[in-house]
Amino acid sequence: MTPDDLTRFRQARLLLVLACAGEPIDAERLGVYEFLAGHPLLLARADDDPDRTALRLAGFDDRTVGYASPAQRFATAQLHLGRDLGALVARGLVDVAAAGRVTYGLTEEGAIIAGRFTAMYAQSYITAVRIVIRRLRRLSGRKLREGLRIWLVPVILPIEDRP
Repeated sequence: MTPDDLTRFRQARLLLVLACAGEPIDAERLGVYEFLAGHPLLLARADDDPDRTALRLAGFDDRTVGYASPAQRFATAQLHLGRDLGALVARGLVDVAAAGRVTYGLTEEGAIIAGRFTAMYAQSYITAVRIVIRRLRRLSGRKLREGLRIWLVPVILPIEDRP
């Protein structure tokens, strides 16, 4: 069992993404941000990428098993997204609005709870979320989907870098 198999863990990550976004976002973008923040080195692949050092210092390592099958992991994450968002809405932690498109944002209680996460993982994840949002916020939905096709290709490490 991995942490991604735990409902509360996935929901906590969604709260952190929404807190960092600072504005309501649609489910597609929320799902992409949440996934890539958990695997941020899919975005910052190049050794000379300026964000790579910050992500490595935050504890992310592209030699972990999670980087071996990102497309499959993303598909699985998307299967959980609707149910997790529904549960957060039902618990009063997330608001849903439909004005042209359906968006999700934190309620006041959701923001309070997101602010209470102090574990080292939460801090590392917040670092990754901020980088992901900064890099992807301005992309159109179409550009985001095109980029996702590239980012979900597994990272192939040279033999000497493998664990």
